[in-house]
Amino acid sequence: MTKPVLLTMTDVRIDGRAGDDWLPIVKGVDLTLHRGEVLGLIGESGAGKSTLGLAAMGFTRDGCRISGGSITFDGIDLVNAPESEKRSLRGRRIAYVAQSAAASFNPAHKLIDQYAEAPVVHGVMDRAKAEKDATDLYRRMRLPDPEGIGFRYPHQVSGGQLQRAMTAMAMACRPDLIVFDEPTTALDVTTQIEVLAAIRDIVAQFDTAAIYITHDLAVVAQMADRIKVLLRGDEVEEADTRTMLDAPAHEYTRTLWAVREHARAQQPPASGTPVVSVRGVTAGYGIATVLDGVSFDVHARRTVAVVGESGSGKSTAARVITGLLPPRSGEVLFDGKPLPPDYRRRTRDQLRQVQMIYQMADTALNPKLRLRELIGRPAQMYLGLSGRALTDRIRDLLHLIELDPDRFIDRLPSELSGGQKQRVGIARALAAEPKFIICDEVTSALDQIVAEGILRLLDRLQGEFGLAYMFITHDLATVKAIADHVVVMQNGRVVEQGPKDGMFRPPHDPYTELLLSSVPEMDPDWLTRLLAERGATG
Repeated sequence: MTKPVLLTMTDVRIDGRAGDDWLPIVKGVDLTLHRGEVLGLIGESGAGKSTLGLAAMGFTRDGCRISGGSITFDGIDLVNAPESEKRSLRGRRIAYVAQSAAASFNPAHKLIDQYAEAPVVHGVMDRAKAEKDATDLYRRMRLPDPEGIGFRYPHQVSGGQLQRAMTAMAMACRPDLIVFDEPTTALDVTTQIEVLAAIRDIVAQFDTAAIYITHDLAVVAQMADRIKVLLRGDEVEEADTRTMLDAPAHEYTRTLWAVREHARAQQPPASGTPVVSVRGVTAGYGIATVLDGVSFDVHARRTVAVVGESGSGKSTAARVITGLLPPRSGEVLFDGKPLPPDYRRRTRDQLRQVQMIYQMADTALNPKLRLRELIGRPAQMYLGLSGRALTDRIRDLLHLIELDPDRFIDRLPSELSGGQKQRVGIARALAAEPKFIICDEVTSALDQIVAEGILRLLDRLQGEFGLAYMFITHDLATVKAIADHVVVMQNGRVVEQGPKDGMFRPPHDPYTELLLSSVPEMDPDWLTRLLAERGATG
């Protein structure tokens, strides 16, 4: 029996401000959602997915407006309702899980305080009950130390743990509707399975409706009852999940469904002195040890992929290489010579040669600076460029990342999509003309089409300039596409490493086998089957 309709969006049109003009972002989209139903919303970066998801809450970002159509939530007109009425719904009956947890939490308050705020303010429960409820949901989200993790600050947990804490927070008031905006983007494959299972169980248990926004087609196949495809603000097609997977009607959808085709050409064996060598590095924070005797090499024109679960030490290794975290023991060599462990003791040229592209573009880009300043500063500081030469270099870099300089050079980060922000981070790293670049989940926020373009770009730049890459990722499809060598980390140690081709052939270390078996498949029954198999094996 079909459940009652909870949300109806009819001919919704949303515009974004461009100078003195308004340009269409969403161009007349219809959407119907029943209680307890999950609708997957997919499409490439800039398709209007997040804009439409926010509109389902009666909300638009700064610089946007709902210019037409109607949005009705459980009989309430969200286009014309007073702002006070809409605020009373948000957090209580409609919740939102953002793509970037690091940018969404208040860094000055503990997780438990931020969890308890909504249920206490909305009168759903008192503080003591909210704390008890938080512990229960933290446990359901498979967070470590569920009784104590809420009393940490956001910076004291990993990105994946923070994303799970935000998902729990959205469920605090047991809302009727949750908008999930790429909720597993920052998660490794094993953690992603746990979170997807927890989301699915809680949605079913409380009969919660959800809009699930993602560019990961294998993930949406596990979560959604129906799928809607968007392209540049237009609706392409909509169907139930199995029909959409088996027989997409539109050519664009079939393009999305295509397996990523980019594959790095076979490279000759590495030789000579590595650009970067990590030698027996042990490091940590306070009394906690995060890295324990880690060693690996990265050669010119080579990509070393570092994979592992959230908290395995991947990003900490990057912090040691960049000099942000001096190791307790061991050393980092650049072109065979030791690098000073603290970046403040490194020369300007040593700093220039090691650059980093960060995972969270939302927090990595200064929101007050325009793109010409964000990209231009490294070229100005390290290469001494100024005036017309600097402007030309900025425009060249924007061309490299496929952003039109005439349209984008004076934009602020808030005027970009998530994928566009990540590309700006890539351009900023390239601006210094380094020999070694650490790519920290650089494609995790991008849809498949854009991600493939970025991988091709990185591959081409590596060939042209002889760059060495350390590629931190939880996406094993990306590893297969771009890596020459794979380093698998668990609990701060290297459990296995070797050439890519050998790493994807059995026999594997048990932990590597766990990672490989956790990659979602384009089969709606895959997650159910995997959870049953793992439950059966204990």
